[in-house]
Amino acid sequence: MAMALAMAQRHTHRRKQALNKALGLEEKPIRLRAHPKGRQVSAKDKFALHDILGGPARQRTLLIEYLHQIQDAEACLPLHLLSALAADLNMAQAEVYEVASFYHHFDVVREGETRPPALTLRVCNGLSCALEGSEALIKTMKDVLGGNIRVQAVPCVGRCDAAPVAVLGQNPIGRANQSAILAAVSAKAYKAPMPDALDYKTYVQQGGYQLLEALHQGSRADEAIIAALEVSGLRGLGGAGFPVYRKWNILRQQPAPRYMAVNIDEGEPGTFKDRYYLERDPHRFLEGMLIAAKVTGISAIWIYLRDEYAHCRQLLERELKALQAQAPCPIPEISLRRGAGAYICGEESAMIESIEGKRGVPRLRPPYVAEHGLYGRPTLEHNMESLYWIRDIVERGGHWFASQGLRGRKGLRSFSVSGRVNKPGVHLAPAGITVSELIKGYAGGMLEGHSFYAYLPGGASGGILPASMGDIPLDFDTLNPHGAFIGSAAIIVLSDKDRASDAARNLMQFFEHESCGQCTPCRVGTNKMNQLIAHDQWDQALIHELSQTMIDASICGLGQAAPNPVLLVMKHFAHEVS
Repeated sequence: MAMALAMAQRHTHRRKQALNKALGLEEKPIRLRAHPKGRQVSAKDKFALHDILGGPARQRTLLIEYLHQIQDAEACLPLHLLSALAADLNMAQAEVYEVASFYHHFDVVREGETRPPALTLRVCNGLSCALEGSEALIKTMKDVLGGNIRVQAVPCVGRCDAAPVAVLGQNPIGRANQSAILAAVSAKAYKAPMPDALDYKTYVQQGGYQLLEALHQGSRADEAIIAALEVSGLRGLGGAGFPVYRKWNILRQQPAPRYMAVNIDEGEPGTFKDRYYLERDPHRFLEGMLIAAKVTGISAIWIYLRDEYAHCRQLLERELKALQAQAPCPIPEISLRRGAGAYICGEESAMIESIEGKRGVPRLRPPYVAEHGLYGRPTLEHNMESLYWIRDIVERGGHWFASQGLRGRKGLRSFSVSGRVNKPGVHLAPAGITVSELIKGYAGGMLEGHSFYAYLPGGASGGILPASMGDIPLDFDTLNPHGAFIGSAAIIVLSDKDRASDAARNLMQFFEHESCGQCTPCRVGTNKMNQLIAHDQWDQALIHELSQTMIDASICGLGQAAPNPVLLVMKHFAHEVS
């Protein structure tokens, strides 16, 4: 490279000499550079990178995986190793840097900067954990641990049923307090324990993968599978609610090759249902995924798992290896990708960008991912739980699933319930149940001394409603007339000890932190909104104007939905902000 550049410089110099001579101009001597501009990569840096990543055969699309390997080995991303990685991948150093600096779980360290401690304690300050005193815990642990262990406040880590939650290294500590954290530090418990899930052998012994095998053998027809899904009324359970059978039919009409991307990046505060099912029965999801792949003609699959679920990643790696070694029939290539702490990657096109090794920035639509998704190919994108129900629906019949609903609604919903209830957790209940029924019949009622005051029907994005509206059926579309939505069915319950306005402040700080920054309405709007609601009295006219701008002009759902909690607080809890 350097030799080619020097030759080009000499050629240019000779042409300039000839031109100056023809024009009678005086020549000025120039000095040729011995090497290209920019940061130079030493042999030492190349060897250090090789020691971490192994052999030289690397792919540009695996950039984020390589960054994880460096971060795991060094507890940070030293700039000299990023430069070596850029050279290895034949990428601009700026391009590697912009990806590394985009994700919260990567720590880029420039020359002369002090490296962070090798161990980090992450304490969740999401709404459910904040209700349980996580802010005070963060301050306490910073004082107690000093500079030996870095203490960070982080967004929801997907364990709201055990709030407050701290994560020591990769080990989650539920119901965290000072003594529990110090005990984990003393025991050097930095790794997440492997879940006691149904393994491949046991799943097969219990009839697993027979449906997939029958499908491949032709004793089950693709059209019969789609018909069962249509009758069932199954909709996308990641939050969008698009009918599953329609999505499959759209993909079947697209040209091959077709790909699949599975979204297990459940970063919506209050949501933990995907983790719950993965920890118990991962192959039910995997079989549903492979059935979807067979019916829609998928040739390759990518599973995108949030980085906070390190224990689920270990489990999936083990079970995918067992499945691929003893597959009951031909299956597509399956790749497991690791998120890096970015809520925006729950948006389908941002997730696809991340899988491709880029910043998780949402794409403009159209085209939609069903037409132009992963690597430009038609892509079937699904939430993990949507696929989890496929086997049960086909084996029991679409009418079985559809009949589970209440008040004219269809199907079952996995409600992630947290907050001021006696039994937080994932509660499987009929679609159309009300939050009052859910609290009383499934979540063990309100905590002693607490009265039902308000609830979030769909995590941070779904808005905040008062207890007086606790009789609205919970399902897709039923909450829309009230300015709210169910999303991923994350229910956070507030009591008379809480303030809805404080909850809105917590959520808006989350949105500002997680905005990808691509579009001005979201990037600037979330910041300005936080300034406006920081006061006891809110400028409601200005907030409405700002909210409308964010809703109308933001590129993706983050900026469009971010004002929801604030708008509903002004509508239903005006006494708190007037």
